[in-house]
Amino acid sequence: MLRKTFEIEIQQLKDDVLVLGSMVEQAILGSVEALKKRDIKASQKIFEQDQEINKKRFDIENQLMILIATQQPMAHDLRLLASSMEIISELERMGDYAKGIANINIRMGDAPLLKPLIDVPRMAQIGADMLHRSLTAFVNEDVEAAKSIPIQDDEVDALYNQVYRELMTFVIQDPKTIERANWLLWVAHNLERVADRVTNICERTIFIATGEMKEIKSTDDEFWHQQKQSNS
Repeated sequence: MLRKTFEIEIQQLKDDVLVLGSMVEQAILGSVEALKKRDIKASQKIFEQDQEINKKRFDIENQLMILIATQQPMAHDLRLLASSMEIISELERMGDYAKGIANINIRMGDAPLLKPLIDVPRMAQIGADMLHRSLTAFVNEDVEAAKSIPIQDDEVDALYNQVYRELMTFVIQDPKTIERANWLLWVAHNLERVADRVTNICERTIFIATGEMKEIKSTDDEFWHQQKQSNS
């Protein structure tokens, strides 16, 4: 009976993590859409809703601490609860990135975008998709999915580099555009960090299922490692 109750509480925990993840996913996509449309009111709403994300995170954290204190979990159960604490922290930080993008749109005021947003929305969509699939992998403790999802981080990095190069071209041609270029660069930076934190979630999922804590390296990491080895 005690084990059955604990399993119900674990399922509730996972459901709550999925709810938090959905809130963050919507905030990420919504913040970029508001920027693209220069919808200040939508950005203000996303900025304010970050408090709801924070509250949900702390509610789950409190739930986790109660489970750890009262159930005295061991082995797999302890890995699950401890890793869930890390995962909700990652989600809260992603929410902060969405809030940051919303804040940039608000601060821009009436200033027009330096360039049409093409790669930035693609970064947001890929990051949100990675996040969604990483949480599905977490709930199902799907090791293979958790290992494959971070591969898309390279796509996000490539898009970030493309945005950076384009923005620097504008600045070189007209130094007066530097402020507007910086705004978009920070947006791209925030989205690049979302993909990095999804990778952290995947690492925790693998740890829950296998007990092995191992950093997932991107193909870029592997490339530079091989270059270093060949030059040594």
